[in-house]
This record gives sequence, C-alpha cells and structure tokens, in this order.
Amino acid sequence: MTVNSKPLILNGRLVADEVQKNIISEIEILKSQQKRVPGLAVVLIGNDPASQIYVKNKDIACKKLGLYSEVHNLPSTISESEVLNLISSLNFNNKIDGILIQLPLPNHLNKEKILDSIDPTKDVDGLHPYNLGKLMRGDKTLTPCTPQGVIEILKHYSINISGCSAVVIGRSILVGKPVSILLANENATVTIAHSKTKNIEEVAKNADILISAIGKPKLITKNWIKDGAIIIDVGINRLQENGVNKLVGDVDFENVNQLCKAITPVPGGVGPVTIAMLMSNTLKAYKERMSK
Repeated sequence: MTVNSKPLILNGRLVADEVQKNIISEIEILKSQQKRVPGLAVVLIGNDPASQIYVKNKDIACKKLGLYSEVHNLPSTISESEVLNLISSLNFNNKIDGILIQLPLPNHLNKEKILDSIDPTKDVDGLHPYNLGKLMRGDKTLTPCTPQGVIEILKHYSINISGCSAVVIGRSILVGKPVSILLANENATVTIAHSKTKNIEEVAKNADILISAIGKPKLITKNWIKDGAIIIDVGINRLQENGVNKLVGDVDFENVNQLCKAITPVPGGVGPVTIAMLMSNTLKAYKERMSK
C-alpha cells in the first residue's frame, strides 16, 4: 500500500468560477446587443430549511451572472393542480428559459407528474423523460446539473476518464444513474453499486474513480478505497459534532485522504459546480430557443 502525503483537493469553487466567467462574458455580449437575457424560474414548495438555502443560492447566482430570476415560494399545502397551472404558465412565459422544481416535494404531490409537466426545452434540471432519453442515447441535451458538474470537475483537473474503472455508489435518477451514463459516454467502465450490492466495499475498492451519492455521512472509509483512487463526494449531510452543526460528505475525508490521489471536499466540492451547471443549462436553453 502506498500512502500519499497529500491528495490533490479538487476545488469545486475554482471550477465553478471558470464556468461562471464564461457565462458572464456571454451575458455581457447579449446586453451590449440590447438583447433579452436568459431567465430562470425556481419553484419552491414548503419551508424545508435546506431547500430554502439552495434556492437562495441559486437566486444569488442568477443575479451575480446577470440572468433574470424568478423565485416562486408556494405553501406546503398547495394543491397539485395549482402547481401544474403555475408550471403551464411558466412554459409559455417568454421571459423564462429554464424551470427548476426544488426537490424534495411534499408527500401529497406526485413528483413525476410535476417534473413531466415542464416543457423539455426549459427543463434545466434535465429530469424530464425526453431529456433523460436523449442522454441515454448519447444525444446533446439538457443534462442533470450534478452529474454534469462531476464530469466538469474531472475534465478541469485533466483527469483521464477513458479506460478507467468507475464505481458510482447510488442509483437515483438525480445523480447516480445519469452520472453513470455520462461516465460511460466518456469511455469509462462503469459499475453502479447501491444498498443491495453484495460486498459493496470490495466493489468500491476496484474503482479508479469512485463517486458517492448516497447521503450517508462519513460512510466511506479507507477500507473502501483503492490506493491512488480519485474520489468525487456528492453527498451533503448535516451532522452535529461537539455541539456544532457542520456539513460533511458521504466520505470520511480525514480517514481516506492519505490514501487517495485526489478528492473533492465537502463543502466546496461538487456543490458550487452544480449551481454553475444550472446557470450554464439556462444559458444553453436560452440559446436553443433563440435559434428557432
């Protein structure tokens, strides 16, 4: 076993800054040409504290980059028909190029029905069946933001994906499944592991690139890690340690960082890039609509 003195920290804030600089440049050109800027509408239902923070950060990012932003705060008791009516109005709103429904939703609302009601050309979260189908086929489309951010980080740091053994822990439609497709499209050999996987530690230990998106704080320790692996920690978990609230990932950073070659921190890893990819998707949706 080789022990690395210090792994490369994959700084998501630096990656996000680079993406955002390119977006700002394009927005400035649009403004100089007296053209409408891209618009994003975020729908927040209920008062989940984490969701409120995420939505606030997305609104701040829009304003920082020069995009038009709308936030629709709806009560947790709202009916499904009222939500669908709002989405229908946003589908036809020419100021809006991207629509994002902040998840999770209250239990009485049908998540699939609501997500499927978004115009696929405005589906900047990439979760509409039309866009997921195009992703599966390898076509250019609006891609889920976090998986897209994972690939962006790897490419920013010139980490070669082609030919690598990649293990994705988690099979959600939000992260696990789409990131596995993106990795396969980059010629990685991909394994998806999950709660029913037998000998999951041994499966993870085969990974040149290990991506965790399971939402279990500090689950992954050095016993899961191959020497010299690249670790992308998508998990964001809130823990109280010594009376202090803190954010931690799925990976026990202190436990594994002597063994891995590179790792994303939590916070400051995948999170900032996810928001940058949302802004990028909004600009992409805008350009696609304006070209028609």
